[in-house]
Amino acid sequence: MPDAKNDKFSPKTLLWLLPALLLLAAIRLHGLPQAAFPDYDSVRNWQIVQEVAQGNLRNIFHHASPGFYLLYAPVAALQPDFHWFLYLNALLAVAAVGRLAAFVARYAHLRGPEAALLALLIGTCTMLTFSGRDFTMSSASLLLFGELMRAYYERLQQPSRKALTRVAVWLAVGLCINYKFLLIFPILGAFEILQADGLLWQRGNAWRVMAILAAPFLVLGIVVTGLTILPWYRWLATYAGILWPSAMNEAGRTGNVRLDLWYYPRMLIQFESPLLWMGLLLTPVVFWQQLRAWRKELTLPIYLLVWAWLFMGGMSLILKAPRGLLFAYGLFAALGFLSLQQLLNTAIIQQRLSVPIRASILVVFSLLIIGGNLLRIQHYIYRYTATSYDQVAQWLQSHGQQQVASTVSNALLPFAAPAGISVQVISNDNQLPALQAAGVQYVVLDGYRLVTGINQFPSLEKLPAEAEFTEPLLLSPLLFLEHSEFTGLGYEETLLRREEALKRGTSLRIVRIPRL
Repeated sequence: MPDAKNDKFSPKTLLWLLPALLLLAAIRLHGLPQAAFPDYDSVRNWQIVQEVAQGNLRNIFHHASPGFYLLYAPVAALQPDFHWFLYLNALLAVAAVGRLAAFVARYAHLRGPEAALLALLIGTCTMLTFSGRDFTMSSASLLLFGELMRAYYERLQQPSRKALTRVAVWLAVGLCINYKFLLIFPILGAFEILQADGLLWQRGNAWRVMAILAAPFLVLGIVVTGLTILPWYRWLATYAGILWPSAMNEAGRTGNVRLDLWYYPRMLIQFESPLLWMGLLLTPVVFWQQLRAWRKELTLPIYLLVWAWLFMGGMSLILKAPRGLLFAYGLFAALGFLSLQQLLNTAIIQQRLSVPIRASILVVFSLLIIGGNLLRIQHYIYRYTATSYDQVAQWLQSHGQQQVASTVSNALLPFAAPAGISVQVISNDNQLPALQAAGVQYVVLDGYRLVTGINQFPSLEKLPAEAEFTEPLLLSPLLFLEHSEFTGLGYEETLLRREEALKRGTSLRIVRIPRL
């Protein structure tokens, strides 16, 4: 496979990619006008973005993601409807798919139709579709990761100070958006050791890279310190709190390390297409000669394979959730597609099948996989989309309520705020006396407490409901799995909790606080 300096991205490929990305945009946006924010983090991010838009920077280092809040602050200043954050984040995720597909198409020498199929195969992955419909850092992270992958491949193919600098810049920007870019450091370190060209240590390159990586922390730290009372090291302290939690969380989870080699394999088998497993398992076999010679010439399939397997191995050592493999799903799909293409181009197949027939097989097989992906999206995502929180807000407004409590969940906030209703999130029954003293009459017994494992409301559970609503998303298996990182539970334990939630039926119950 030719090296990077001989590869050019064809404008014809772009003409094929654009319709595929438009189709993906329609798939990602479908149903979002009727959706709510899917989790606590999405709502909290929405609140912080509004604060930043108003000049309040006190929470800008929440989740160690100041770049994310600065990116969306202009939207908050211009658009009050929270759905726009879902739309824009979904479109950003589509752009990320396009970036990765374009990178693979360029260096794998894919034709326009093949690049379009690849984009659809990646973009219709169940987990990527699910993560592309929230308001977290995932979408922006994926886009930056695609740029980093391209930049580092070019650094390996054409070692130069300029190429190394580009890698450092993309890594620094990624760290401004998502602390999980820290997980990329060990992988880059492994590549540098195997590359063994000494580029990092030549002409002060290491100091240059360190300066680029440190610049955002110093600049933002100083600026925010000057505008608030936050210490300049607050961003770094947030990293420390995330990586080394010192206390048990409300769900009873401690620490970050959880060895489980079967969590992700079971998840991929149940919720994703066989193409992803094909990429992981067949690539070493199909590209065996390239794998043997990779120290002399690192080809694109082997480059992607190393990233994919290191992500799978590394994430199996720490707390699990589908978002743990966020950067890897697209790599799995790309490897599966390249392996299938390589199999069809083996000497035995070439002798028996003409080029048009082989191309037709690739197209048909890809379309079948895409069709299967769409069925999974319908079954695991679309059917859980429509929200009832708007009906809850309307009920409270019709009953003259200006304040309400909610168990664990803050999902009611975006719907209650326009109606002038304040929402106080509570985590246990012990907070009820203070609520009653403050004049709060009702509590929304929200099923999110079952998702997070914070179910400390025995007295509220016994009360009759004033009104009941069903919130489909709170019964989604994907939502439960996404919170297994928070609960610390394994794969089977998490899905068993989801089964218990299904037995309970209605997931939103409004109850009146009894006189205490």
